[in-house]
Amino acid sequence: MSKRVYLYDTTLRDGAQTQGVDFGVADKCALAVELDRIGFDYIEGGWPGANPTDDGFFQAAPRLARARLAAFGMTRRAGRSAANDPALAAVLGAGAAAVCLVGKAWDFQVDVALGVAREENLAMIRESVAHAATRAAEVLFDAEHFFDGYKANPDYALACAVAAAEAGARWIVLCDTNGGALPDEVERIVGEVARHIPGGRLGIHCHNDTENAVANSLAAVRAGARQIQGTINGLGERCGNANLISLVPTLVLKMGYETGLGAADLAQLTHLSRMVDERLNRAPRSNAPYVGDSAFAHKGGLHVSAVERDPRAYEHVSPELVGNRRNIVVSDQAGRANMLARFREIGLAIGAGDPKVARLVEAVKQREFEGYSYDGADASFELLARRALETVPEYFRLASFRVIDERRWNAKGEIVTLSEATIKVDVGLERLMTVAEGNGPVNALDNALRKALAGHFPELAAVRLVDYKVRILTPDAGTRAVTRVMIESSDEDGARWATVGVSANVIDASYIALHDALIYKLFRAGARRTAA
Repeated sequence: MSKRVYLYDTTLRDGAQTQGVDFGVADKCALAVELDRIGFDYIEGGWPGANPTDDGFFQAAPRLARARLAAFGMTRRAGRSAANDPALAAVLGAGAAAVCLVGKAWDFQVDVALGVAREENLAMIRESVAHAATRAAEVLFDAEHFFDGYKANPDYALACAVAAAEAGARWIVLCDTNGGALPDEVERIVGEVARHIPGGRLGIHCHNDTENAVANSLAAVRAGARQIQGTINGLGERCGNANLISLVPTLVLKMGYETGLGAADLAQLTHLSRMVDERLNRAPRSNAPYVGDSAFAHKGGLHVSAVERDPRAYEHVSPELVGNRRNIVVSDQAGRANMLARFREIGLAIGAGDPKVARLVEAVKQREFEGYSYDGADASFELLARRALETVPEYFRLASFRVIDERRWNAKGEIVTLSEATIKVDVGLERLMTVAEGNGPVNALDNALRKALAGHFPELAAVRLVDYKVRILTPDAGTRAVTRVMIESSDEDGARWATVGVSANVIDASYIALHDALIYKLFRAGARRTAA
C-alpha cells in the first residue's frame, strides 16, 4: 500500500470551536495562506451558511497554491431532496474545490438525535454525496460517531460508510466524535473497514478526550487509513482534536510515511505552531512535543554532558528538522541554522560564518527577552534582519506624536468617544505636522501618519490595517503591564504582512508596529525618498 498520507487541516473550523478562540475573517485568511505555504493537502475553511465569519472567509478566500480548499456541511435534511436543501446548497455554492459532508453512522444517533428511519439516514448520505459529486471536484464523507456506532452495530455503521463510498465520496472519514476510542480499538476497526473500503479511501478524524487523538490517528494509519484530519496545536472543542504538529513529524521521521511537506516545510512546524498561538494571543505551550521551548531543553549535569557528546542520548530527533533548537539552559545557545533558513526565505544571501549573523542572533534574543515575538510578525523580522545585514532606507523620521481621547455626553444625551492624534514627522528636510481623528487612538494615529505622508508616498494609500491584537506580557503589573501589539496589513495586490511592537504604553507599542507596517510597504514598493 502507498506510504503517502494526506493531511486535512480543520483548524479554521474545528479549531474555531475551542473555548476562548474567536477567529475573524482576517485570521482565517492569514492561517490558510500559511497552511498552504507549508504544504497541507486540504484546508477546511468552515461551514458556509452557518455564520457570517465563515461566509466572509469563503467570499475572500485566498488563492491557494498547494492545498485544496474544503467547505464543511451536513447531509440533506430528512424529507427534502438533496437538490432542494438550502443548507446543502450554501455549502456547494461556496466555490470550494472539496466538500466534506457529515452524517450519522451510529444507529443510536439516528434513532434519537435525528429521529428518522435508519434506511432514510442511508438515503440522506447516499443522495447528498451523489449530488455534491456533481458540484465539487472532490467529496468527503465524515462518518460521525463511527467508532461508537461500529461497536454498537457494526453492520449499520459499515453500511453508512459503504453508502457514501458507492455514491462517489473520494474519502470516507471515520470519526471518533466523542474522543472515547482507544488505539487498539481504532486499529482493529479501521482494519476491518478496510476489507470493504480500500484504505486509500479511508480517513481518520479523532478528538482528544482521552489524550489519545494522536495515538488513535497513528493506529488508523497502521491499519490502512491514508488521510488524517486534525488541527494545529490540537485546537478543538472540549479537549481538542488530533494535533497535526505532533502527527506530521511522527509520521515522517518515525514511521517513514510521506506527506505533502518536504524537509524544508517540516522545518517550519515550530514557526507555524507559534504563529497560530500568536494570532490567538495565547502563550505557546513550552512542553509541546517537537516544537515547545522545552522540547529539546537540557539543564546542567549529566544530561548536558551526554548531549554535547552525542545529542541522540536525550533527543529522539534533531531539533532542526522541525525548526526548533537545542536549549542548553545554562548557556542559552541560539539557533543560527534557523536564522539562516529564514534569511533564505526573505531572499537574503549571507554566509553562515558572517559575524553579522551572530550579532543578529543576539539582537533577536535580546528583543525576545523584552517581549518581541517574530514567529507571527515576519515583516518586522525581515526589517530587523535587513537593517542588521544591509540597509533599509529611513523614509521618514518621527519627531513626536500626541493622542487625546475624549468621552462625553453629546447634545442628544448620548455617550460619545472621540480620539484625536497630532503627529510631526520629517521627510527629507521638510517637517510635516498633521491632525486627524479616528475610531480609537490607534486609528487616529494611523490616519494622522498617513495624512502627513500621503503627498510624498502615494504607495501608502492602498495599505489597510486588517487586524490588530494586544497581548499583556506582564499581567501581574496590572494597568502598568508591558503589552505586545500585533498588526496585520494588506494592500491592493492582496499581499498581507504582520508587524509587532512592544512597550509599557499600548499606544507606543501600536506606533512601533504601525511604523514597521508602513516601512515594509515602502521598502517592498521600492520607494526612494529618505529622511535627512
